[in-house]
Amino acid sequence: MSLKKSAMAAIAAVSLVAVPTMVQAAQSQSAASKLSVSAVASKQVRAGASSRDASQLGGGSAIIAILAALAVIAGIVIAADGSNTPSSP
Repeated sequence: MSLKKSAMAAIAAVSLVAVPTMVQAAQSQSAASKLSVSAVASKQVRAGASSRDASQLGGGSAIIAILAALAVIAGIVIAADGSNTPSSP
């Protein structure tokens, strides 16, 4: 593939990612200005409530990471087993 084709493919890929992201950012920015606290300063603003019974679930992400690493290692071992014979006739 020539340099010109590679450059055009890269520009097309970047535009496919960038355009929807910019549109979404512009829409959320206009929606956020409607919800701004300074726009409704004369109205009462709802305050957050404190919670007495916080969730006791904690951690667990290390266990998930270890299981994911073991799954990747198992996949590599299964894919790299010693049989080189083809399955098709």
